[in-house]
Amino acid sequence: MKKLSVLIVEDEKNLAHLLERVLTKEGYELFLAYDGHEALEIIKVNKIDIVLTDIKMPKVEGMALLKQIKEMDMAIEVIVMTAFATIDTAINALKMGARDYIRKPFDIEEIVDAVHKTSLLVKNATFNSAEQSAFSETLVANSPKMKELIKMVKKVSGSVANIYIQGETGVGKELIAHAIHELSNRRECPFIKVNCSALPETLLESELFGYEKGAFTGAFARKLGRFELANGGTIFLDEIGDISPLIQLKLLRIIQQKELERLGGTQTISLDVRIITATNKNLETLVKEGAFREDLYYRLNVIPLTVPPLRERVEDIRDLIETFMSISSSLYQTKPKVIEQQALEALVQYSWPGNVRELENIIERILIISEGESIKLQDLPPKILKKNNVPTESLEAYKESVEAEVLKRTLEHCGGNITKAAEKLGISRRSLHRKINKYNLNT
Repeated sequence: MKKLSVLIVEDEKNLAHLLERVLTKEGYELFLAYDGHEALEIIKVNKIDIVLTDIKMPKVEGMALLKQIKEMDMAIEVIVMTAFATIDTAINALKMGARDYIRKPFDIEEIVDAVHKTSLLVKNATFNSAEQSAFSETLVANSPKMKELIKMVKKVSGSVANIYIQGETGVGKELIAHAIHELSNRRECPFIKVNCSALPETLLESELFGYEKGAFTGAFARKLGRFELANGGTIFLDEIGDISPLIQLKLLRIIQQKELERLGGTQTISLDVRIITATNKNLETLVKEGAFREDLYYRLNVIPLTVPPLRERVEDIRDLIETFMSISSSLYQTKPKVIEQQALEALVQYSWPGNVRELENIIERILIISEGESIKLQDLPPKILKKNNVPTESLEAYKESVEAEVLKRTLEHCGGNITKAAEKLGISRRSLHRKINKYNLNT
């Protein structure tokens, strides 16, 4: 995670440099200013988390600096320190937004303790912001299975262990992987994703591990691989079950040795990468069949997570529909439409073999092609209507299909005897013959 930054504002240079040395050893990124005006210029061009400032200073004194800092960025935490301490000064500083107040002379440990306590507040605020970002609108979790999954995601995100996400196509495995990264202490570093099934072996190898100039025909310049680009962060390898034995072996070496060499190169590159993998296949079955290395499987499957299919989380469908309707409306700059109750019930009852991705695509399509301000039952795709026993053709066509079916069953019941069938149906032989020809029931 990126170091928290501390700006020391102190006109006594010896004290300023002492605080700089101490807090640098404590793991903070330090900035120095010797007056309030200089401090404001530093804040304008740098991301500052904590300001440790004296009150009595030239140009811009500490209380005025505190006021201007809070006007610039309320998220910056300020600790004030002064040799001219009074109760009124302390109360005013705290009212203006200071986090803490320290009297001079002080012990260095007192300053370190105050900065540490304030840094915990900064980190907690950053985590809450990241959590809100990680669990985006599309990660709806009202169902018990999704609530349990999100609980696990929060629990494991802080670890460095490799994570294996299993689930059917379209359930949102990538969203879960991204949420894990956003909640981890690697969120300031890259999140690199690779679809392993989208590239042939030779291209995937160079894409993952990079290559040096001249490594093969067409390698006109050095290329950094995805693992190298993800250094310090997270790499998400989707469809991991499709990688070849050669790629499996190289991946195993990276996990074991935490280093790689580019294709055609001799330089060893150290890696600090968290690996998240996903597949819609059963890797354990592939291991038994000899299609996937057992040692690699256990290296990747340190923490297994399973994303449930949409049919097992029907409690989430209504909220997902609203979410996708809002997203599509914003995308196409149209008003969101109301889904009538019958249409909504049909969508909830559908089995969704394509999972959340299928639902998103269908909502987008319905919004575009439906007319009026509401979405009716007949606006839904035929496959959903058929699943809910809703006729998808015109009334006349529906009546004819029913009539043809009744004629067919009656003829079968009468052993093909036209006279008996006509009597049973209450129509003449001529009418029955005409309908047999119309519906091609002779065969």
